[in-house]
Amino acid sequence: MQLLIVEDDPVIGKALRQGFREAGHECVWAKDGDKGWELAHSQQYDALILDLMLPGKRGLDIVKDLRDAGIRTPIVLLTALGSVEERVAGLSAGADDYLVKPFAFAELMARLKAVCRRSGLRPAPTIQEGDLCLDLATRRVIRGGTEIDLTPTEFSLLEFLLRHAGQLVTRKMLCEHLWESDWEGATNVIEVHINRLRGKIDKGFDRSLIQTIRGRGYALRAASTA
Repeated sequence: MQLLIVEDDPVIGKALRQGFREAGHECVWAKDGDKGWELAHSQQYDALILDLMLPGKRGLDIVKDLRDAGIRTPIVLLTALGSVEERVAGLSAGADDYLVKPFAFAELMARLKAVCRRSGLRPAPTIQEGDLCLDLATRRVIRGGTEIDLTPTEFSLLEFLLRHAGQLVTRKMLCEHLWESDWEGATNVIEVHINRLRGKIDKGFDRSLIQTIRGRGYALRAASTA
């Protein structure tokens, strides 16, 4: 699954991110309500894990805005406020489920799977662009009928580019996706990974799928539209 965590507590946020990644899921961590609102509106996720007490935009307001905008992403609320009134307010705003802190990670995973089943949403088993296909279940990558062996980092990098196919993806975005949501370090390491990835997925083909946008970042486009 592709998950969005909106949680300002660094201990909980890091634990959730690590737990989801170890379970084989991709996740993005936003540390305040404004960033969480922006990500939830601009990108597609399989589920949203949302704290109610956030700096910036409040969690309850994020839920209301998403539902008013017609975004049906399943939402599980996390909060230290466990009163009946708080639970009713969250669910009435459009959340799908509610967990009171502290909670067990296993229970959160079970609830996430349950709300996704109830919503009828299923993570896409494959992502495809042109003759390149990435299988999320088996973690296989195939281009033009040829299977390509990628490292975990290369796979994650390619998946992010595929999920944003045709769009500009900056080096900072890729760094934040691969390592830290608030990455502020050097981004030239991304060029090394991109070059290695290109060397694998473009081997034997006339055109590169990953286009460099000079001074800005990269864009993945099918060969027919490159």
